[in-house]
Amino acid sequence: MMLLTTASSSPPLPAITPPVPGPPPLQEFTGHEQGVSDVAFSSDARFRHNQVIAVNFNRDGTFNCVVVTMNCARFGMRLQGIMKHYLETIDEQKETIFPVASQRPRQPNLPLPHLLNGSREDYIKFGIPLYEASIKGDWNAAKAILDQQPELVRCSITENCETALHIAASAHKTKRMKAFVNNLVEKMNKSDLELQNNSSNTALSLAAAVGNVEIVKILLEKNPALLTIPNSAQIMPLYMAALSGKHASVEYLYSKSNKLRDDGWNVQNRGWLLLKCVEADLFDIALRIVEDRPELASDGDVLAVLAKKPYAFCGTKTTSNIFMKFIDFAFACDSKPEPPTKDNEALQLLRCIWQNIARKPKKEIDDIIRGPSSTVKKDDRLPYNKEDEMLHLLKLISDNIVKLPAEIQKLTAGPSAKVTIAPLAGNVTKTYPSRVLFVAAEMGNTIFIVELIRLFPDLIWKVNDDNLSIFHIAVKHRHEGIYNLLYEIGSMKDLITCLRDENDNNMLHLVAKSAPRYRLEDVPGVAFKMQRELLWFKEVEAMIQPSYRERKNKDGLTPHELFSKEHKELAAQSEQWMKETAGHCMVVATLISIIVFVAAFAVPGGQNDGIPTFHSQATFMVFLVADVISQFASTTSILAFLSILTSRFAERDFLRSLPEKLLLGVVTLFLSIVAMTIAFSASFYVVYKGSLIWTPITISLFALLPAISYAWNQYPLLINVLRSTYDSRYLFKPEKHILYELL
Repeated sequence: MMLLTTASSSPPLPAITPPVPGPPPLQEFTGHEQGVSDVAFSSDARFRHNQVIAVNFNRDGTFNCVVVTMNCARFGMRLQGIMKHYLETIDEQKETIFPVASQRPRQPNLPLPHLLNGSREDYIKFGIPLYEASIKGDWNAAKAILDQQPELVRCSITENCETALHIAASAHKTKRMKAFVNNLVEKMNKSDLELQNNSSNTALSLAAAVGNVEIVKILLEKNPALLTIPNSAQIMPLYMAALSGKHASVEYLYSKSNKLRDDGWNVQNRGWLLLKCVEADLFDIALRIVEDRPELASDGDVLAVLAKKPYAFCGTKTTSNIFMKFIDFAFACDSKPEPPTKDNEALQLLRCIWQNIARKPKKEIDDIIRGPSSTVKKDDRLPYNKEDEMLHLLKLISDNIVKLPAEIQKLTAGPSAKVTIAPLAGNVTKTYPSRVLFVAAEMGNTIFIVELIRLFPDLIWKVNDDNLSIFHIAVKHRHEGIYNLLYEIGSMKDLITCLRDENDNNMLHLVAKSAPRYRLEDVPGVAFKMQRELLWFKEVEAMIQPSYRERKNKDGLTPHELFSKEHKELAAQSEQWMKETAGHCMVVATLISIIVFVAAFAVPGGQNDGIPTFHSQATFMVFLVADVISQFASTTSILAFLSILTSRFAERDFLRSLPEKLLLGVVTLFLSIVAMTIAFSASFYVVYKGSLIWTPITISLFALLPAISYAWNQYPLLINVLRSTYDSRYLFKPEKHILYELL
């Protein structure tokens, strides 16, 4: 909230006094001889020297702009003439931005209070049983009461002035409750359905908020006018459903809303609805709203919300590597697939909005990219009390005053004076500390950034308050998708990667710092977290110019020194984890090696003159081959884990050496387990096949349970090792370009 004043060498202005109730109407007048004017500005305020522009709010919601001058009535008239055009513009904006500012919320259409205000005995006899029946959906019990007291359908049965219909509409969604509401509505007329509780919510608003579509249909079929009855905060039922994220309710109510052309809808609350649909991930509804109401297709607030939803644009990850496709398939049990339709609709919505914004003048685009107000972060329905309305209108006027032509500044500023802006009542709305583009970069919203850059290529040069580009932010937060765009902009990347922040940290310093914790949560095993950090460091090291690799920051640290300092604890934890894992697996591999070694000489069926009794049977050969494979695999696994235990555990060892040794040990361990179980099953079958055929098969299967259980429990370790060791190699330098497809 700003007030335009002019400053000179005179004493400073006193602080604005707190608001006082009931200020007298403001009249136009000139200053006193002493140069002091009393101005009622929704409060008592004193301003010294030169001129003050003040506003008088009338009871009908209108306002007047008044120039208060000191010893210069002619100046006030000239200034008013110059401002006339701007005041007319403000009046027009007031009707658009505050469409219901002059419409005070009507009193709720409350139910009859007879039951609540009557005797307590009647309430216990009729009110409580009716309430319980409404909660349970027990129509027989409710009908018995309503047959005795038909007027209770329009009476309050709770202190919140709710009728039986209010209670039933907000209850659980069941077929029984649907039948209850249907029968109850038949006993009510249209006006009864319009009854509101203390919050001015109709039964339709409550049903929409809980997502009870069947009840919504019943109510609207009886009285379509319910759709345009807002509550005390001027919130429509459709917005209530969107606020609760109830897709089915929003979809149905929007289909009945006549494309938001009905009474009660205006530019402001249409924008609220669109914003809330995007916040609730109702992208298909938001897309329909934008298509039906094109004037909303350039909403910067919606763009800011989409910037914080990278998952809305994420499709299925594809790779051209056959081995990694197999790993992704094997690891699919831990993935969280998302509906492709949602992704597609979110992308369409983004393109529609950004294409409309991109047609605006560059200054307006910069304002949108700079960031929206806090309306994106919370449910910010504008209040409808007089004080808050005044504050919002004052801000609107002040914003236009600041933009007045230069001739006003010449009028208000003398030779030794300068125009200053004095705060009136603090900020009414807050802005994001980061711009929309950098919020998207911090969230890893690659597709969002790609779509913006395609229509506005200069965005790659934008820097934040710390002089960091979106690529620096991506490196800082470990978002390889955005970082990989550097490979698509050619030699321009050399000009971007050389940027440094206020502490002389270049891009390699940023990646040397510890990654945000949430970015490493999906990386299994502490050692593989260290490996991922090393991969990032080596990648950025290869990207930046050689002269920056050893450059020190203001703390006197090179990137490598900073990396060692930041990851000292992680390196120690990685060493401990690697030793413990290798030790545990080595014990299992040793046991398997001993078992299969003994089994190789104590063959099933015994020997006849040194020759195995069943040597000529195919099943015996299966046992023999499986036993040998298990022996060799377990021995290899032991050696791999032994090499880990004797490693020096230097930082660079976590990049390739240790992960590959662990991979070899784990793979051969699992191979030995599988081969051992096959050998056991084959030997058991050879010995006992003479009895009933199902007996050896059944016992063999049960005997495999311990081995299968261990393998199943350790299966995630194997998959994690495979993914961390090989999938990480494909993090950077993607084969397919997404920003500008190569011809």
